[in-house]
Amino acid sequence: MPIPATLVHALHAAPASETRGFHFVAGRGEDVRLSYAELAAEADRLGRKLREAGALPGERIGLIFPDPRDFVVSFFGALRAGLVPVPMYPPLSMGKLDAYMESATRILATAGARRLLVADSMAKLMWALVGSAKLADLHTVSGLAGPAKPMDLPLPEPGDVCFLQFTSGSTSDPKGVVVSHANLMANTRAQAVDGAALDPETDRLVSWLPLYHDMGLIGFVVTPVVMGMDTWLIPTMSFVRQPNLWMETVHRVGGTISFAPNFAFALAARRATDEHLARWDLSKLRLVGCGAEPIQAGTLRNFHTVFARAGMPATAALPAYGMAEATLAVSFKRRANEFRSLRVDAVELCESGRVVEVPADHAGPIQEFVSCGHVLPHHRVEIVDDAGALLGEGVEGELVVYGPSVTAGYYENPVSTAASFIGGGVRTGDLGFIHDGELYVSGRLKDLVILNGKNVHPQSIEWVAAEVPGVRRGNVVAFSRPGENTEELVLAVERTTDGPPADELAKAVAAHVQESMGLAVADVVVIQAGALPKTSSGKLQRRKTRDHYLAGALGTEGVRTMGAGAERLTAAKHLARSLFARVKHGITGG
Repeated sequence: MPIPATLVHALHAAPASETRGFHFVAGRGEDVRLSYAELAAEADRLGRKLREAGALPGERIGLIFPDPRDFVVSFFGALRAGLVPVPMYPPLSMGKLDAYMESATRILATAGARRLLVADSMAKLMWALVGSAKLADLHTVSGLAGPAKPMDLPLPEPGDVCFLQFTSGSTSDPKGVVVSHANLMANTRAQAVDGAALDPETDRLVSWLPLYHDMGLIGFVVTPVVMGMDTWLIPTMSFVRQPNLWMETVHRVGGTISFAPNFAFALAARRATDEHLARWDLSKLRLVGCGAEPIQAGTLRNFHTVFARAGMPATAALPAYGMAEATLAVSFKRRANEFRSLRVDAVELCESGRVVEVPADHAGPIQEFVSCGHVLPHHRVEIVDDAGALLGEGVEGELVVYGPSVTAGYYENPVSTAASFIGGGVRTGDLGFIHDGELYVSGRLKDLVILNGKNVHPQSIEWVAAEVPGVRRGNVVAFSRPGENTEELVLAVERTTDGPPADELAKAVAAHVQESMGLAVADVVVIQAGALPKTSSGKLQRRKTRDHYLAGALGTEGVRTMGAGAERLTAAKHLARSLFARVKHGITGG
């Protein structure tokens, strides 16, 4: 299938069918359709209105919308005006408004944004950003309504910047990835055509992912437009309130493709009832991608066990690896295969970095990793050591990604760009290895816990700790603190509402980690649900957790129940909860 030169070209080349396009899920069984022809016309009108309002080509414009339809139209309207959209997450809690406004101000200032386009409902709230971020103007959907004056809107070139994707790391030092049209088209070809083999005639996409995040934006807004596919978008907060709306929509519309982080796989499997599974027909769901956070083999196995009862194929689960600096996707599992995992000798991996496969009944500590499949065509991943030397198959090192999806770097940030983007590739900061030609991601370089000279992956410790009854799965952070002679292991765990007392839970966690992994735990901090710091895309922030711990301010009404400094800790402020944190904390019930 030929891929258009830019995303704007793709929009105007999309099918003129009155039915093919976006379907916005407004409620149970209710959809609002926006055909591609309608989207193209509305984007052209909005682009002209923005130019009338004084916007100039090349200006950055922040987009803040909780509603998928308004976001999609505004994103393409900004592109038609020749602007560079900066997708931003909307405020989630009035109680956290100060922290949100501070973060939003930093993003807008870092992007050098001149304008902000927001939902009507947020206009009064967002006016404060005009002053704090030194913006020229704030626009609303209703303020840009009505006919636009005729004018020519030039088409972009492939090398032009399409949008800035801010990474979900530190809000004090936000980095905007510069994504060009050429990057987008190359990644779309790699993941949609070569990886997923999407068929516009038969495939139907379903997603609840937030559109300010690269997986939601590129996977379920950009890709459908380029491929001309029917796509159903569920508002993220609707999924928050009704997790079963995800698979209910897949069943109702005959969805074939979806994607979500690991935690959503666990949540969907847990929330599906016998009645749902008896009624749902998921036999057409051929690919359910999993990415954006560490993938657990047990989660995928349980997901398959549960939804096989509704007819979901055994090959549906599709572990993937990607990153914003490489536009989106880097590797996919082969479509026709069931997902693979690998059990390795944890001691050997920590001590030498060598990958030694072991059976499930291996006597020593085991780590299990999920294969993220094969690197996508026209791209490659190298595994390198600390000095940048290439490592062979079966040896753990840092992943470096090369290919046409790799972006030019971070906007107006030459220091960070020079540190990460080298020789046409990008140093990911992720650890992994190649086994039988497939890519396995084993951890984050900066998150490694070094105990007695050995590298230990925090994820493996966190997964073991989460096996203890009373610990909220997906809400454990392992890190180190300075000890007398070496670094010491510390765990921060969130407690379920029906869990044992904090002191008992802490002792149980320490004992289980010691027994399972042979690691001595110096301290366990038991804190309430929602207290662990997370990014806007729901990823645990280990470094911030460690910083809060060392400052004596970890959690809200947290209880330190082990170690020399046993004391009750009351933080001055609640830590900000991200969107995905709200998904987990608000719906899982622990």
